[in-house]
Amino acid sequence: MAESAVSLVIQNLAPLLITEAKLLKGIHEEVTSIRREMEMIQSFLKDADIRAEKYDMSNVAKTWVKQVREEAYHIEDVIDEYILHFAKQLHGQKRCFYFLQKVFHFTINLKARHVTASEIQGINRILKDIQKSGERYGFNAIEQGRSSIDAKSDTWDPRMTSLFIEEAEVVGIESHRDKLINWLLKGSFNRMVFSVVGIGGLGKTTLVRKVYNNDKVAPHFDCRAWITVSQSYKMEELLRDVIKQFYKARKEFAPKEFDTMKVTSLIEELKHYLREQRYVVIFDDVWDIEFWECIKCYFPENEKGSRIIITTRNEDVVPSSNESLDYYVYKMSSLPSEKAFELFCKKVFKREGGQCPPDFVDISCGIVEKCGGLPLAIVAIGGLFSTKAKAVSEWRKVDNLSSEFEINSRLRKDCSINCARLTRLWIAEGFVKEKKGLTLEDVAQEYLNQLIHRSLVQVNEEDFIGRIRRCRVHDMMHEVILSRSEKLSFNLVLMTNYSNFERTARRLSIQNNVNTRLQSITNSQTHSILLLGVDEVPSSFLSTCFANFKLMKIMDCEGAPIDYIPKEVGNLFHLSYLSLRDTKVQMLPKSIGKLHNLETLDLKRSLVSELPAEISGLPSSANLITELGSLAQLRKFSISIVKKENGMDLCTAIQKMSHLRSLVIFATSEEEVLNLQLLPSPPPLLQTLGLHGRLEKLPEWIPKLKSIVRIVLNWSKLMEDPLKVLQALPNLMDLWLQDGYKGEQLHIEGGGFQKLKALALRTSRGLNKLIIDEGALPLLEKLEIEDCPQLKEVPSGIHHLKCLKYLQFDEMPTEFVLSLQPDEGPNFGKIKHISSVTFRYRTHGENYKWYKLGDSALL
Repeated sequence: MAESAVSLVIQNLAPLLITEAKLLKGIHEEVTSIRREMEMIQSFLKDADIRAEKYDMSNVAKTWVKQVREEAYHIEDVIDEYILHFAKQLHGQKRCFYFLQKVFHFTINLKARHVTASEIQGINRILKDIQKSGERYGFNAIEQGRSSIDAKSDTWDPRMTSLFIEEAEVVGIESHRDKLINWLLKGSFNRMVFSVVGIGGLGKTTLVRKVYNNDKVAPHFDCRAWITVSQSYKMEELLRDVIKQFYKARKEFAPKEFDTMKVTSLIEELKHYLREQRYVVIFDDVWDIEFWECIKCYFPENEKGSRIIITTRNEDVVPSSNESLDYYVYKMSSLPSEKAFELFCKKVFKREGGQCPPDFVDISCGIVEKCGGLPLAIVAIGGLFSTKAKAVSEWRKVDNLSSEFEINSRLRKDCSINCARLTRLWIAEGFVKEKKGLTLEDVAQEYLNQLIHRSLVQVNEEDFIGRIRRCRVHDMMHEVILSRSEKLSFNLVLMTNYSNFERTARRLSIQNNVNTRLQSITNSQTHSILLLGVDEVPSSFLSTCFANFKLMKIMDCEGAPIDYIPKEVGNLFHLSYLSLRDTKVQMLPKSIGKLHNLETLDLKRSLVSELPAEISGLPSSANLITELGSLAQLRKFSISIVKKENGMDLCTAIQKMSHLRSLVIFATSEEEVLNLQLLPSPPPLLQTLGLHGRLEKLPEWIPKLKSIVRIVLNWSKLMEDPLKVLQALPNLMDLWLQDGYKGEQLHIEGGGFQKLKALALRTSRGLNKLIIDEGALPLLEKLEIEDCPQLKEVPSGIHHLKCLKYLQFDEMPTEFVLSLQPDEGPNFGKIKHISSVTFRYRTHGENYKWYKLGDSALL
């Protein structure tokens, strides 16, 4: 984290030195010198960050890192202030009295350059002093890392505690334990690998230790070994330890020469020893992604029924179950609330027989909730409270729980975040670094996937194609993040009744309310403001923000109850990200046109219907479509009120959008023709396509959509069967046809729609037959048929769809419904394998009544 602050400054200084040479006249050398000093210090900080992750830094090291970080922030502010000063001068120039103004501005600019140069020189001196103090205190990037590992080699490993938790103290692991034991003792004679994955504190080590020591498991194997790997393992010592444990398990003595053998000899001895043995080995707490690739060949596949178990927080570390039928990945989850409460009570209320006294139920539930279902956290906190007097007043004194519970209970109500919002903010903050051949969005998604695989972030919601929509951090991890953010001045979180603004706040996150004294925060410090779950925003809040935070770069008001943006927003020259998504803002002020650094303006689901012409000098609506082609980097594009005569210009513009991922086009009405035949080829990365308007025929470029995953055709009114073309698209997962086909028969051939998971056919009033060949739609999970009055029987071949879970019929005729009923319906046998079959009928307006298959009310 310390290194990232410096990295961002270096990243921002590089283009500045190249593109703003004229602007930096007089201070260019100073800025270049600062960049060199920061690059030198960056190498020290990389090791400091690594050591902070693995071990506790000394107070001296913490102070040194803090000083570097503060100077990095200072540099960023000085440069931003300098650029803001010149931006104001340029914006204020007028043709009238130009000569006098030029002389006046020249004098002011000389003073600004002098002041800025003096500040930068001062920073330079400080940086040199910091670097020398780092060397004086021994912060050498190579030696420090080595010595820190050596110094910690004899310290107590907290994971050792989990090895010795009594089974009587553990609840909720019985099913996990029995499943793992069954895997170890039964199954193939091949060497099998079982990986137990989950966040820290779930009890992975405890679970595997109970399995390892089970009375049935130990005698089943000829030899066995338990190795705690961790982050700082040495392969030579690890192999030596494995061999010695194998010998000990067979009540044999390992030859003394093993103590002096090198890695190659140890590997040969290990493979030779295990050739005729049925072995089991546990590798606990693996972090290194290369670990399995290194050691897998050391343990022979000897057809004896040997087993290997790996525990880890990071799914990327373990061999994938897609690699081999002999590889299994077992993902542990947190305890359900009732099991978590049971475990807490067993630990705390032993004298009461594990039963919670009535007076302690509420406070105990609050404590357990804060542990987030982590068994080891519950055992640890339970041990603490078991030593306290059994008085509610005493418990509330511990860690000031009485106030913390109220805050946490509010935060837990909405603890997930939209992944797209998260990655957009990462990009805006500059945390995402470019990779060749990938967009910043792709790289940000890679970052998120890594956090998920390492069990630091949990998936809350996925869409139909498995894309992660919402995620959250575990409650315990949330507390850690808040703690570290405050220590690093990285982020200040304001919650109910929070009014301590003595510290620097580079990033301000405001939760629950905004009734806070923002004026007391130093105006040159805050660069980002994020509103989360606020119920009310005072009318003065935004004006105060825009007046005080001149250097602000990010303003995220998504979902906030605001209905206007004051004109002072135009003062925020450095603003690059402004989100008004899901707000009630109806109009943008003209001053927003001054924001020349604005890269993201998010107005999705706001009430803004028209953009001011001042934004980048937008052309008139008549020429707008022609100008769209200049947006070559666009990822998502949606356009409404399109007429037939706009087709040629629209196709020309879309052809230039080579990075487009989502394209949605709405005609002026359902009868207006969308003329899209002139598009030679679609954007190669297009994943989502929505066409809302009449199509004279399916566009000829549709078969070229090799990356498409979702297609919506609304009001298309096609006369030819569109499925003949669509079923060949290799990655299509979701297809929606709403009044899309006017013919009588649709045919899905064998091998068609190999990845489709959801299919909706709506308002096809002429459709009387849907044929599904065997081998088609192998992955279909949901089929929806609505308002097809001529369809008298269930689609033929539906019994072939073994993955179909949800079948929904809307506004279907009585004859059709009766044919599917369980008792006498002739077609019931075709759908009896489907777990959910429902019928929906409109009652009035947009209100519907739902019925399940066999519901007497339906008949």
